[in-house]
Amino acid sequence: MAKSSNRKSQSASKWNYEATVALVEDIIARMEAGNLELDEAFDQFTLAVEYLKECDSFLAQKQEQMDIAIETLTDSPEF
Repeated sequence: MAKSSNRKSQSASKWNYEATVALVEDIIARMEAGNLELDEAFDQFTLAVEYLKECDSFLAQKQEQMDIAIETLTDSPEF
């Protein structure tokens, strides 16, 4: 149940990609080790999916920012 408190503390502070990936990796490791009861495994799986969606959204946003920056560079007149 410690993971739910990690979720709350992460939500209260600034979101961090690396920290979120670490949470997903921890969930996967605990599932692979068989350290979760079945109902907790389903809950943790659902949480991992939410984390992965957050990561995907973050990466998509950053990719869009990079595309705009590159477009700006290629549209700039040469000096």
